[in-house]
Amino acid sequence: MIAFRNPYKLLILTLFLTLISVSGQAQTATVTINQDEKIPQLLELKKEMEKDNELTEGFTIQLYYGSLRRANTVISNYRNKYAQWPASIEYETPNYKVWVGNFTSRLEADRALLEVHRNFPTAFVLQPNKK
Repeated sequence: MIAFRNPYKLLILTLFLTLISVSGQAQTATVTINQDEKIPQLLELKKEMEKDNELTEGFTIQLYYGSLRRANTVISNYRNKYAQWPASIEYETPNYKVWVGNFTSRLEADRALLEVHRNFPTAFVLQPNKK
C-alpha cells in the first residue's frame, strides 16, 4: 500500500486519474445521411398502393353488380350496417360493382363474408384482377 505523507499529492493524483478516466470514455461522432429526395415520395406511394391492395394478390367481397342507382343504394345500406371494412363502387362496362374490403388472405375474406352474408345473402368473395 502506498502511503502519502502530503494530502495534496493524494488529491492531485485522484484528480488526475479522474480526468484521465473521463476523457478516455468520452466519444464524439457525427452521422451524415445522404438520402435521395424521392424516397419519401416513393414510400408514400407504396403506402397508398398497399392500402388500395394494388401490390398484393388480395381478395374482396362483391355485394352487387348492376346499375349505378342500385349500387348507390347497396353501398349506403352497407355503410349504415358495417364500418370495419371499406366499401367502394367500381365500374366495369356496362355495370357497377359494390366491393367491400381489401383482404390479404382468403381466410380473412371468408370470415368477413360470414358476417356480411347476414344482410347481403348474394355476396361472395372474389380476387380482382390487378389494374
